[in-house]
Amino acid sequence: MKEILQDLNFNEIEELMLSLGEKKFRAKQIFEGINKGRRISEMSGLPASLKASLIERFEDCPIEIIKTLTGADGTEKYLFRLADGNVIEGVLMKYKYGNTQCVSTQVGCRMGCKFCASTLGGRVRDLTSGEILSQVLVVNALHSEGNRRGVTNIVLMGSGEPLDNYDNVVKFLRCVTAENCINISARNISLSTCGLVERMYDLADEGIPVNLTVSLHNTTDEERARTMPIANKYKIKDILAACANYFDKTGRRYIFEYSLIEGENCDKRHADELIALLKGRPCHVNLIRLNEVKERHLKALGEKQAYRFLGLLEKGGLSATLRRQIGSDIGGACGQLRAGYLDGDGE
Repeated sequence: MKEILQDLNFNEIEELMLSLGEKKFRAKQIFEGINKGRRISEMSGLPASLKASLIERFEDCPIEIIKTLTGADGTEKYLFRLADGNVIEGVLMKYKYGNTQCVSTQVGCRMGCKFCASTLGGRVRDLTSGEILSQVLVVNALHSEGNRRGVTNIVLMGSGEPLDNYDNVVKFLRCVTAENCINISARNISLSTCGLVERMYDLADEGIPVNLTVSLHNTTDEERARTMPIANKYKIKDILAACANYFDKTGRRYIFEYSLIEGENCDKRHADELIALLKGRPCHVNLIRLNEVKERHLKALGEKQAYRFLGLLEKGGLSATLRRQIGSDIGGACGQLRAGYLDGDGE
């Protein structure tokens, strides 16, 4: 596999041009082409000799969309093929305020959460910062109109645990928020973690105030470990301490994701325990009706029961919402499209 040009920031591309005996202004041409989602071979204004030199060293197409599914609500799900043949997936969700893209950070995942299809085959490898960025650039190019960006918000909630690929994810965040890149505000980016405590502390010190979202999904360490093996290493009290530190360092309210799983985590006792854990903290609870994964045999809570659970939290003084189900008709949950493709359901 060749190098990936999208891994380089503007200064690094300038250095590359000088090392190739080119003028500095070529870096601007190349960087603008990258940010328009173009392949090296599609970049206009570059000498043929420079294009040839770049393609010899760098992947002309680090990522391509090989399948698109469109849901009844307008949600688009993409299957991406990487240059080495691995596949990942992403989703574009359309709201009144803009378009939110869910990106992947790893090929597969090793966290082993029982409700997620991304973990079925384990972690194959990390994505580079440029591969994460390329997901955004290629989708943004599809939906941009004039100077209006096609992607306005990003959630790092696709395949993979972002904080398990820490260095590449941080480099991606610095690039995607840079003024001379696609320039998406850190306040419009959410990073979801299952709770890698040390890395949560590291992220708080990076100076990139993204929205921190933590997958909680239960109220005790013992019950959490039934569906989330990571709970055997990181305790809820330690996760809460890391969240409090993140708020102190960034001023950003943190969010807990809580998937409602029938018979697991959503009776009145769980509501009372969740209120006791979180009341008074600068946080929000995002309830999710489980997107069922056939291999896992976990069942989603019914809609009426989900709203009843939400009512208990609100009555107890928690800030909480029930996430609208998006893209459920196209396998909107993490890893479902990729899993089907690998099983031979797709072309």
